Amino acid sequence: MAITTRKGSSKGTLYLYRRVPKRYESIEPRRFVWVSLHTDSPSIAKAKEAAAWEQMVEAWEAKLAGDSADAEQRFNAAKELAAARGFRYMRAEQVAKLPLEDLRDRMAKIPVKDDQPDMIEAAALLGGEKEPPLTVSKALEVYWTLAKDKTLGKSPDQLRRWENPRKKAVKNFIAVVGDKALSDVTGDDMLDFRSWWMERLEVEDMTPNSANKVLNGLQ
Repeated sequence: MAITTRKGSSKGTLYLYRRVPKRYESIEPRRFVWVSLHTDSPSIAKAKEAAAWEQMVEAWEAKLAGDSADAEQRFNAAKELAAARGFRYMRAEQVAKLPLEDLRDRMAKIPVKDDQPDMIEAAALLGGEKEPPLTVSKALEVYWTLAKDKTLGKSPDQLRRWENPRKKAVKNFIAVVGDKALSDVTGDDMLDFRSWWMERLEVEDMTPNSANKVLNGLQ
């Protein structure tokens, strides 16, 4: 474990730099992580070190336990249940804006036992399940659908050659940064990715054009 500054980050800001424990290697593709301590004071950074690392470990433990996967399963199940009851799944704030008659129809479908509503049914019909964040890997899945017009008329071989650079770019990005929610991707993550490419250019004697080809796959 080390507290140090980081090249390319805000001047003087201190980071916790540490190897990822073996326990979390299955869900954390990075070998080392940088955790900003949001200070340039060594004494303050030292005081924040333990809490910052504990927070990181708690996040890994939650992911290891499958919390993120469970959330996605619950959300998908809520959508399917709403459809089975004859309704489209809507977020809670959307449900709140429905005409009173439509809201009553939804509430009437929620089973009640011993004066207690079925919470699973209520979540499905009243928008109680939050949609999981769009991760980098899932963004690629969405992209295939949005880019259908770019693949019309392509042969299987042409489609493969069109998809592969994009798959490779996303795979490389996840290997360096992690399969984060898009909203959580930061400037520091982009610095990590850029540094990784710079190291590859030096170690593998690659050309800048090679990096550009793969980086273009993220566009």
